[in-house]
Amino acid sequence: MQEYVEERTVAVSVKALRLSGRVLAVALRKAAAEIKAQHEAGKRPQGRQSVKKLMNHYGTKNAMKLVGAPKDFDRIAKEFHVDYAFHKTSPGHYLLFFKADQADAVTAAFSKYSEKVLGRSQERPSILGQLRQFVQEIAARPKVQERAREAVKEER
Repeated sequence: MQEYVEERTVAVSVKALRLSGRVLAVALRKAAAEIKAQHEAGKRPQGRQSVKKLMNHYGTKNAMKLVGAPKDFDRIAKEFHVDYAFHKTSPGHYLLFFKADQADAVTAAFSKYSEKVLGRSQERPSILGQLRQFVQEIAARPKVQERAREAVKEER
C-alpha cells in the first residue's frame, strides 16, 4: 500500500514539473470548483422534504392541491426524482409544493398517481364473493352418479 502511495506521489510531481505555473493553477482551480460543486450537491436535499428546505432552493416554486394519502404519492414521485413538500391544510387535504422547473416531472408523477387512485375506486368483485358464487353454482348442479366397473382378473 505504501509503495502505491509513493508511486502516485511521484507521478503527480513529475507531471507537475512538466506543466507551467499557469496551467497548474488553472487545473487546481477546476478541481477545487468540481469538489465544491459535489459538496454543495450533497448538502441539497432531494425528494420529499420540509416546505422550509424546499423554499431555500433557488428558483420559483409552484403548488397544487392534493386530496388523499401523501404516502401513495411518495412512492410514485421517487420514480421521477422530484423535489417536493407537503403542507397539510385540513385532514386528508394537502398542498403539494414543488420547483417550477420540475413541473413536467411533477405533472407526469401526478397523472400516474391519479391513474392509480382512480383504478382503486373501480368496482372489483371480492374474492370471497366469487368463492361463494362458485359454491352456490356447484351446489345447484344436478348430481349424476357414475358407475364404475373394475376389471377383476381371475387367477388361473
